[in-house]
Amino acid sequence: MPKKQKSKKTKKIKNLKKIKIRKIKIKNKSESKVLEKKTTVLSVDEKPEIKKIKKQPSEKRIYNLKDYVVYPKHGVGKITAVEKATIGEIDIQFYKIFIEKEKLTLTVPINQQSKLRPIASINQINKCISILKTKPKIKRTMWSRRAQEYDQKINSGKIYELAEVVKDLNKNTDIIADQSYSERQLFEKAYERLKSEFEAVLKVSPEDVQKKMDKALGRIRILENIE
Repeated sequence: MPKKQKSKKTKKIKNLKKIKIRKIKIKNKSESKVLEKKTTVLSVDEKPEIKKIKKQPSEKRIYNLKDYVVYPKHGVGKITAVEKATIGEIDIQFYKIFIEKEKLTLTVPINQQSKLRPIASINQINKCISILKTKPKIKRTMWSRRAQEYDQKINSGKIYELAEVVKDLNKNTDIIADQSYSERQLFEKAYERLKSEFEAVLKVSPEDVQKKMDKALGRIRILENIE
């Protein structure tokens, strides 16, 4: 009798296993159908997005000859030529940019001009002047860290950050005695970068631009007192 009972129990367990397996299979089938539906819906949604990206003109700005542009690491430059070259059976178009302050000519491919920006507008120049008129920010951090921050701002290519560096490093006292060599270097670098962009936008002489900037910084009064 006990043997027969065991056989019945084992049969029941086997049947239960079969039922469970069937249920799982059915679940998997339904899940696969759902997944198929989801993937088809996603593929339909994604197609127009890919088409839109392909149709976009890659966010490129077209510059012309004699246009002024700003290259962050070197400052204001003038486009002297737009040339073509064939490299590995690929036609590449690029700008020749002359940086007058450094007497340097840069070659920038048109499809790699993300760092280039057009020179500032009159409104941006006016805002820079108002920044120069504000009080410098006094920071208590170590000079080495501040110098690194100032250098990053100078090479960022952002005109407002450049104006902030000029304003923060400007001294309304005896400049030579009150500034270290590295401070003077950073100040002059930022000052000349900003001055060159002022010249390109305002189209006035370097002397007039210097007077405008020095007046905003309060440096004219200092120079008059020294004289």
